[in-house]
Order: sequence, then structure tokens, then C-alpha cells
Amino acid sequence: MNPLLDDPSLGEFFRLNGLPQPQPHARLDDYWQGLAWQQRDLGGWTLDSLADALVSFMAARNDPAGSPVRLCSLQILAGQAKDGTPETQDLNFLPGDVVCIVGPTGSGKSRLLADIECLAQGDTPSRRRVLVNGLEPDPEWRFSSEARLVAQITQNMNFVMDLCVGDFLCLHAESRRLDDPRAAADRVLAAAVDMAGEPFAAGTPLTQLSGGQSRALMIADAALLSPKPIVLIDEIENAGVDRNRALRLFVEKGKIVLLSTHDPLLALSGSRRLVIRNGAIAKVVEASPEDRRYAEELARLDRGMATLREAIRRGQAPAEVWPGLGF
Repeated sequence: MNPLLDDPSLGEFFRLNGLPQPQPHARLDDYWQGLAWQQRDLGGWTLDSLADALVSFMAARNDPAGSPVRLCSLQILAGQAKDGTPETQDLNFLPGDVVCIVGPTGSGKSRLLADIECLAQGDTPSRRRVLVNGLEPDPEWRFSSEARLVAQITQNMNFVMDLCVGDFLCLHAESRRLDDPRAAADRVLAAAVDMAGEPFAAGTPLTQLSGGQSRALMIADAALLSPKPIVLIDEIENAGVDRNRALRLFVEKGKIVLLSTHDPLLALSGSRRLVIRNGAIAKVVEASPEDRRYAEELARLDRGMATLREAIRRGQAPAEVWPGLGF
């Protein structure tokens, strides 16, 4: 691929990525040869990745909404356990569903998340197949980073970009071709600060965010700016964020959320629990009214623990706040 870079709209691509503007009538190969090695290496570019990014940018420009597909349902067709034993049931998820994945460490929770992330078609160890709106997914949704339907948030997320929070969010909002990128960035920042244990500002460098602040920022960004309709979360209980607020944010935006967790409060917060054993979905538990009552009680205890934690961080003695915690 060696296209001309004459389309005026490509100027926005080069500006957003901190790259020099191409000369008139330049072709991609010539442009690449003229780039300084620092611009290639610091941006992590290769000629192929630059060509792919240009194609994705043009596709996004022609589809301002940025959403690769209107997701009505996500189905998982049964595969097999680690020993080859067949799974016994298919699953169907709808927008707004929050589904919790539980099981011992090593049981296969991450394998299920990985199958969904890659929209597996019987080509993973589990042999599961994932259907989008009842159909086999378009290969582009599986193998193109821009067209993928799935966003994933793990507890090990940190930034290496030398930008402040506000600039990072504005760049993302601009790439989505929103009418008011600054207002969109402000909404994401407000939601992130609301979830984080410690406030931060638009001028805070990304590299100075704590682990919890980084995850809060990425959760808010995925909920409010990302067009991806499916969100996978791996052990958010260890991410240092207000997990209930995070889940509400995704549900309000109509995302399908699947989260792997060891936290009883989170496990009881979903509409269903998938119990994983030996690499297979061994049981599907529908949330009951009794589960809701236990979840409310756990939430009350969790709020008390959060109050106690903050008091100790401020240097207070536990006895100063203990009577009001409701334990």
C-alpha cells in the first residue's frame, strides 16, 4: 500500500499523532522515508502500522459515530472443559447486562474473557464460538484493533504517554469527531474523579496517576467516549476504584459488561453469575431477590470499610469513627 496523502482531512490524523504534515502530492513510502528515527521510534510506528492507522482513521471519518456495529445480542455457544468434556449450555447477553464470572484461581475465568475479546470461532482451547446479533462476526471485528467490539479493563493498567489528563481526553474526543471535545473530556474527567479514591485534575500528567486513578480514568473513558459496546473487566475489586459507580456508568450507557471477580459484593451485583470449573461454564445462577438483599447489606458494610479506610489515611484513630460505621 503506497497511497497519496493528498486528502486534506488527513492533516488531522498527523496532528493528533504528533507527526509532521506531509508535503503536497507525497506518497506514504516517501513520507515514511522522510521521518526522523525519533518520530518513528517514540511513536512506536512501523510503515505497516502507519498504513493501517491511516486506513482506520479514514474509516472512522466516514463513520463519525465510530461504532462498528449496533449490538443487539451477544451469544456464546458451548465449547468444552480442559479435559474435553462438553459444556452444557449456550449463553445470550443483551445491552445493559452485567454478568459476573466466578470461580477459583486457574478455573478458566480469563479464558472465557479472552474468548469473548477475540470473538472466538472454535479456534481457541475452549472451542467456544461467539455470535454477534446471531451471526458469525465479521473478520474485521476480530482482527482490526479499531473495528473491534470489545474494550478490556484489567487491574494492571498504566500510562506511558507524556501528556496531561486533559490533553489525553481531548485527543480521544477529537478522534471521535465530537462537536465539543473539551466538554466531552470534562465529563469523562468528572466521572473518573468521582470513582477514584484520590482526586486529580486535567493538568495532572498521566504518568503521575496512581494505579487506582489510572483505572478510574480508563473506566470513565471506556464508558463515555469509547464506541465499543462490550466491556470486559478483570478483578476490578483490586483496582482502587468505586466499583459500584463504575458498573452503573456502563449500564447507563447500555454496554454489555462481563466481569471476573472474587468479590462477593460484585458477584451479587450482576444479573447472572457464571460459575467456572475446569475451564468450562459449570453453572449459571440467576440473581434472586435474596441475592439483592445480601448485596445491599454487603454494600452497607463496604461503605463502612471505605469510611474507616479514609479515616485511617487521614491519621484518625479507628475509635473516632467506629460508632458511626454500622458494623
